[in-house]
Amino acid sequence: MTAAELREKYLAFFADKGHAVIPSAPLVPENDPTVLFTTAGMHPLVPYLMGEKHPQGTRLANSQKCVRTGDIDDVGDNRHCTFFEMLGNWSLGDYFKKETIAWSWEFLTDPQWLGLDPQRLYVTVFAGDEHAATDEESIALWQEQFTAAGITAGVCAKDATAQDGDRIFLLGAADNWWGPAGATGPCGPCTEMFYDTRPDDGTIAGKTHEQWVDNFRLIEIWNDVFMEFHKTADGRFEKMAQQNVDTGMGLERAIAVLSGKDTVFETDLFTPIIAQIESRAQKRYGDGGDIAQAMRIIADHIKTSVFLVADGVTPSNTERGYVVRRLIRRAVRQGHILGIEDHFTVDIATVVQEMYGAVYPEVTASAVLTELQKEEEKFRKTLESGMREFMKHDNVTGKVAFDLYQTYGFPIELTCELAREKGITVDKDEFYAELAKHQELSRTASAGMFKGGLADNKEETMRLHTAAHLMLAGLRKVLGDHVHQKGSNINGERVRFDFSHPEKLTEEQKRAVEDYVNAAIAAKIPVVMKEMTLEEARAAGAEGVFEKKYSDVVKMYCVEGFSNEICGGPHVGNTGDIGGVFAITKEESSSAGVRRIKAVIR
Repeated sequence: MTAAELREKYLAFFADKGHAVIPSAPLVPENDPTVLFTTAGMHPLVPYLMGEKHPQGTRLANSQKCVRTGDIDDVGDNRHCTFFEMLGNWSLGDYFKKETIAWSWEFLTDPQWLGLDPQRLYVTVFAGDEHAATDEESIALWQEQFTAAGITAGVCAKDATAQDGDRIFLLGAADNWWGPAGATGPCGPCTEMFYDTRPDDGTIAGKTHEQWVDNFRLIEIWNDVFMEFHKTADGRFEKMAQQNVDTGMGLERAIAVLSGKDTVFETDLFTPIIAQIESRAQKRYGDGGDIAQAMRIIADHIKTSVFLVADGVTPSNTERGYVVRRLIRRAVRQGHILGIEDHFTVDIATVVQEMYGAVYPEVTASAVLTELQKEEEKFRKTLESGMREFMKHDNVTGKVAFDLYQTYGFPIELTCELAREKGITVDKDEFYAELAKHQELSRTASAGMFKGGLADNKEETMRLHTAAHLMLAGLRKVLGDHVHQKGSNINGERVRFDFSHPEKLTEEQKRAVEDYVNAAIAAKIPVVMKEMTLEEARAAGAEGVFEKKYSDVVKMYCVEGFSNEICGGPHVGNTGDIGGVFAITKEESSSAGVRRIKAVIR
C-alpha cells in the first residue's frame, strides 16, 4: 500500500461513516500566539471541541499538515521527522467510545480497508488513578471486537508482565491520558492500537508492554482520545456537557509499519527524495552510517521547509523564520558532508512539490523554490566567510569552534575535518559546553514566548480579533481593494497584522483607519455569523485568505456597514464589546509588497 492509498482509504472510510472531509489547516496557526506551528490534527479544531458549532457538522475527518521542531537535532536517526501528516477523525458531541472503537477495528482489519491480521493487534487502555477510574467501558468494547474475531483478549494489569492471551494493557496517565493542553481545559482517557511487527518471534508473554515497545516489536499505529472531562482551576475533573472524540493516525509511521519497513525513510514518502539526493551526491543511501544519516536530514529538512514556505514562512533570524533558516542551513551542511559542492536544495524541493502537489497544491508555488534558492546562496556565502575566519587560527579551541558555529553557522563536523588537515584537534567537550550554555540561555529567553498550549478564547483576544477584521475593512476603504490579509498574530495585548500594500502609510491614512475602526466600536453593531458556501460568501463580497483551502461551507462574520469576512472565529457579540479606543502603534515593512501593522485597544 502506498501512502497516498492509505490517506485516501482513511478519508473514504470516515466519509462513508457520515464525516465531512475538511481541508488541512495551515501550518501557521491562525490567531494563536502561543505556538509556532500546528503540531496536531486537533490543534485547529479547539474552538469546536470547546463547544463552538462547526459549519461542516459534528463529524469531521482530514489529513492535517503538522510540524514539530523539538526533535530537530534527533532527525537523522531511524524515526524522527519534523514534518508529518496526521490522519484524524472527530466527533463534536456526537458518537463516543462504542462507535469509535468499532470503527477503529473495522478500518484496521476489514479486507476492504487495511485488512490487518487481528492476531497482530494489541491495545492499551487507561488504568485509572486518583482523578478518574479505570476505563472499563473501553476494555469491554475491545473485548467484544477481539471475541468476534475468535480471539480471547486477556487484560494485563498496569506495570505487570504479559501472560499468554493478554491483548489489552492497562497503562497510567503518562501513556493513556490526554490533556489538558494548559492548566485547565478538556481532557480524558485514550486507547491506543499497536501492531506486532515480529509475530514469528512467538508469544509476548514474559515482558511488559513498555519492554515490547522499546524493542520495536509493538508499534503504535492509532490513538483514540475520549475528551470526557474538564480540568478545573482547583484541580478537579468534571464531566463535560459536550463529550468529544479526537483520533490520530500518523501517516508516516503507519505506512512504515504497513509496508514492513524499518524506518519512515524507506517508505514512498521519502524514497523519491533520497533518490534525488543520491544522484546529486553520487553516493548510496544503502551504504548506511553517516551517508544515510546525512541523506535523512536533507530529505526531512527540505520537505519541511517546502511546506513551511508554502504556508508563508520565509527564512529570517526570528521566530518561525528562524526555524526555516535552521532547517535549510542544516540541510546544506549535510550536503557539504556528502560532497555536494554546488546548489542542490531546489532540485530536492522540486521532487517534494511533485510528490505532494496533488494533495497540497500550495506547495507548488514558484516562491517556494525562490526562497530556498536565496537562503542556500546566502548560507554558502557565510560558509566562505567562516572558512576565512578558520584559517586565521593555528589553535582551534572549543571556544573558537563555537564562535565559528554561532557567527558563521559553521558545523562542528566541518571544523573538526579542517582541523585534522592542519594536524590539530578540536576540544569538542569545550565546544559542547559552550553550546549547552548558549542553548540554556535561548530556552530561558524563549520559554515565556512559546511555552506551548493552544489559542485561548479570552475576552481580550476576541476583542482584538474583531478589531482586526474592522481594521482590514478600514485599510481596504482607505488604501484600495488591492489590500488583502497576508498573515496575523493576535494575543491578549496586541494585534500584529500583515497586508498587501506597496508603500508606507501616511499619518493621515493611519488616522483614517483608526477612525474607521473606532466608529464601528462606537456604533455598537452586532457581530453576526452566517454559514454559507464559499461561492456564496465570495458573491457577498466577503474578504478571505483565498490562497488557503476553505471547507465547502464557511463561516462569514458580518458587521453591517463595516466588515464582511470569512473566519473561523471567535469574536465578540457586538462591536461595543471591543471597548476602549483602537490605536495603531507601529506600521512597517514586512517583506516586498507587504506591510505590517501593530495595534492595541487602549
